[in-house]
Amino acid sequence: MTTVSFPSTGIISSSAKRQFCSSSSSSSSSSPPSSIIRPPPRNFTSLRCSSSSLFGPSLILTEFPKPRNFSPFPTTITMSMEAGIGVMGTKLGMMSFFEPGGTVVPVTVVGFREGNIVTQVKTEATDGYTAVQVGYRRVRDRKLTKPEMGHLQKSGIIPLRHLQEFRLPSVEGFDPNQRLVFEELFNEGDLVDVSGTTIGKGFQGGIKRHNFKRGLMTHGSKSHRALGSIGAGTTPGHVYKGKKMPGRMGGTKRKIRKLKIVKIDNDLRIVMIKGAVPGKPGNLLRITPAKIVGENIPKN
Repeated sequence: MTTVSFPSTGIISSSAKRQFCSSSSSSSSSSPPSSIIRPPPRNFTSLRCSSSSLFGPSLILTEFPKPRNFSPFPTTITMSMEAGIGVMGTKLGMMSFFEPGGTVVPVTVVGFREGNIVTQVKTEATDGYTAVQVGYRRVRDRKLTKPEMGHLQKSGIIPLRHLQEFRLPSVEGFDPNQRLVFEELFNEGDLVDVSGTTIGKGFQGGIKRHNFKRGLMTHGSKSHRALGSIGAGTTPGHVYKGKKMPGRMGGTKRKIRKLKIVKIDNDLRIVMIKGAVPGKPGNLLRITPAKIVGENIPKN
């Protein structure tokens, strides 16, 4: 390694040239230099280089790889597959249903407004995944925005309030503006998954939100419904993430799995499902075939 100092003006004196040549000839026994040594920029006052880099072969230009052809759909779709096409409905309330044997079964009554129309069929070629978009609940034109109206008018579909997708392995047999009839998709005794938005409870404490126990109400206790300790002081010195504390309760999406269809009434356009489903009367529900591993979905 040879170090040669140059003046900041960039002008190399004759003594500096002799010093550089003598040092380079003593450190390397190769042929005379064939490269032109140029003075450094004005902001440098010294040049540090090795004889091998100066008198070796010329600089080799590195060829950068050509840019790859990226997929037109770079986003990875992580939505889970459904066991089959589903529909949307409206929760009407709960009641008791008497089976032929006399058994009383608590059921949720679900009604259907105008809708459940296929609004778009998505394929691998156009969207990067296969899914069927379904619309539900007819509304007036002024209730929707112009982009929403344009999306529906593209296929000649009436204005619909709710649009949801059902991702399926295959979308053969589905066309835009096709109506989905509940009686043709489900039968009495089938198991379904029902999802909806739970009833909002607002900001609640730890007892109601997480079923904490309260403290003593007598004997001098000063802690009745308080949360209590939320962590140590010095170590770790902070509250761990996920700590159960007071906060907003309800108003989240929940799914109740494997509920049985007890009764389908075509005249009243209702269906009775055993058990309770999320939300209050008037809430939007999403009904799909129940996922059963090994039967309608693979084990992996």
